[in-house]
Amino acid sequence: MNSQPVPDVTVIVGAYEAMPYLVRCLESVETQTLGADRLEIVAVDDGSSDGTGEYLEDFAAASKVPTRVVRQANSGGPSGPRNVGLSLARGRYVFFLDADDYLGDEALERMVAMADRAGTDVVLGKMEGVNRGVARSMFTRTQERADVYTSQVIFALSAQKLFRRELLLRLGLRFDESLATGEDALFTMEAYLSGNGVSVVADYVCYYLVGRDDGKHATRRGDYTARFAAIHALMDLIARLVPPGAERDQLMVRPFTVGLLQQFGAGLLKQPESEQSHRMELAAPMTAAYWTTGVADRIKVNERLILTCVAMGRLDALKDILEFIRAKTVPEAVHHGRAGKLHLVYPYFRDRRTGIPDETYRVTVPDWSGSRRVMPSSKPRPSVARGTVRQVRRRIRRLRPRG
Repeated sequence: MNSQPVPDVTVIVGAYEAMPYLVRCLESVETQTLGADRLEIVAVDDGSSDGTGEYLEDFAAASKVPTRVVRQANSGGPSGPRNVGLSLARGRYVFFLDADDYLGDEALERMVAMADRAGTDVVLGKMEGVNRGVARSMFTRTQERADVYTSQVIFALSAQKLFRRELLLRLGLRFDESLATGEDALFTMEAYLSGNGVSVVADYVCYYLVGRDDGKHATRRGDYTARFAAIHALMDLIARLVPPGAERDQLMVRPFTVGLLQQFGAGLLKQPESEQSHRMELAAPMTAAYWTTGVADRIKVNERLILTCVAMGRLDALKDILEFIRAKTVPEAVHHGRAGKLHLVYPYFRDRRTGIPDETYRVTVPDWSGSRRVMPSSKPRPSVARGTVRQVRRRIRRLRPRG
């Protein structure tokens, strides 16, 4: 393979127990309109026992796409195989393709053309789920240069993107093999923030993300402690690369909402008290360091209220709020305070004994009161009456388990 001209793209495939999905995955590389002469594959079999390694070797012997196969003992996650692939890559760009997934025929041609035209170091190609859902907010339009701080690209931190290899070499960027999960978010965020811009290809489905029939998917790894470690690592990375201020706050929305918030959903109520308390302990250093008014004002009231309780160490109040949300109780939208700003009446609103500030309930971004859309600029109404607060408190008492 080293005698071949420098390819445009090295497709790195880490594979573990990947049959039969691997067949379509590799076929999708062979059918790329970019052309076999502009591609190479580095495939790493991570200790499979289902014929994955043998299939890779057969493919390499027959394919027109120059293919190098590495077979190794199982490393325990995708980081090791991806790092091995990076060390062997020769292309101007690298693309990380999971062995369960596959590419649209024109994917690499379109993404390389975008990167060459815009001079950007990372390209996101539109994704579509097969037997699973995918995020869509970052693919509303094609962009030669997406602003990391104002666009939705921070909510797309998986590794399945086109990266300029020169950037990765300059940064010495590798996947953190000490993390059981979330390593791709660290890798991608650093590339976003340290590279020469991010592009989005939204007018063509470049990547098909497959939900396996057997439920074995790379994102389902690690217990909750591993997820807390990954969230904390992402927050620390953002803090290292971006000084305090509005831009850091905007980026921190991602690990707080697509990260920490998910560790304190309604499912928490089913966990033993020891785990509930442990999760609060794990979150405490993160909220102490990075939970700011600037972050809080960028998210919806129910999310802000949950995270505020976590930051305050108020597990009791948190559980009442989760019960309120789980019961699908609709919070009343009211105007409160001298400025008549819109608030949503969730549990403990205007209850001075809890110490939760009234500002926690203020609508600062587009939000919901049941099926009704509420906006920060909604027309004022009279301030909430005490009777409304008493009604909410009675509702909370009914939701609490008796015993």
